[in-house]
Amino acid sequence: MSADEHLAMIRDADLLAEVERARGHFMFKTIVEHIAHKQEQRDAQQAKQSAVEARRAAMSRDQRRRDAVREVIETTPSTPENIQHIHSVLALCSLPYREPKGEREFFREYGRNTLSIMAGRLKNPKTGQMEVQGLPYGPKARLVLLHLCTEAVRQRSARIEVADSLSGFIKQMGFPVTGGERGTLRQFKEQLNRLAACTMQIGLWDGASRSSTLNVPPFRQLDIWLTGNSDQGLLWSNTVQFHADFYDNLIQHALPVDIRAARAFSGSARKLDMLFWLGYRLRTVQRPLKLTWDNLHQQFGSDNASIRSFKQAFKGDLAHIKEVFPRLRVSLDDAGMLLLPTDPSELLVQPKRQKVEKLSASAV
Repeated sequence: MSADEHLAMIRDADLLAEVERARGHFMFKTIVEHIAHKQEQRDAQQAKQSAVEARRAAMSRDQRRRDAVREVIETTPSTPENIQHIHSVLALCSLPYREPKGEREFFREYGRNTLSIMAGRLKNPKTGQMEVQGLPYGPKARLVLLHLCTEAVRQRSARIEVADSLSGFIKQMGFPVTGGERGTLRQFKEQLNRLAACTMQIGLWDGASRSSTLNVPPFRQLDIWLTGNSDQGLLWSNTVQFHADFYDNLIQHALPVDIRAARAFSGSARKLDMLFWLGYRLRTVQRPLKLTWDNLHQQFGSDNASIRSFKQAFKGDLAHIKEVFPRLRVSLDDAGMLLLPTDPSELLVQPKRQKVEKLSASAV
């Protein structure tokens, strides 16, 4: 290609300015070829971006979010700031999906592991009364736990430093701060209060003759007080103290989670549970593992009255997970789910290079 042909390819103003600065140079032709190559690269990148934008224009808002997260995870290496942690048992035996109205205890069993959550009370700073709190539920309760467990692991302390207001906490989680009856302030505040008041029991069984029951209230202390801001209502302290037993068990069984993926599913409690659960299972499976629809319904179907309706919902949810992680070696058929041994590069988070925790041996 001649120098004139290369010159005809160059259109961007900054590249044309480079051409003008190079005029009279004894290597002008070579310099023009190099600048033309930069123009080609830019054109290719712009064409690629236009194709992505055209493809996403036909997607729903949630599809666009999942596609954007997939692209970021595939092209941008994970950093320590992106890795958060949740207790492994909470990845296996999760919180309620929806509010269990009128119920004071929630029970979830998975294989040999059991989680029991009992609702509690908090002292109201306005009235001085010990007020009944409901059971924690939904995606925001999971995200609160994910954030606080992460800070305990990062700070290596049961007493952790957090934002000095609920507004700061929500911003750290990547959510807009909105007030009012349906605002994020009220929603997160409610789940935080429920978590602060509740107690948990974790039951472990070896399948034969030995069992353990851990009574682990998540928090030992969380202070709240009134503020003059009518939207916010209550503030919480800049420190939260986990119960020592919960903290010790968390450090032993902390499960890494890519927060970028968690934010992609922040509106769905079950998709968050699936993300946590798959991250746990695929770190440990050594050979093909088959789970029946009954197994899956027991794990994820608490809001579905029938297996038939559960199957339809679960297939859609797994399809959304695989939009973000298309290389996951997970498939569904009429019999249930097949999990295949997975290379670390295909995992949600690369596994720790250490002996698998004893807890994993007790899971189905």
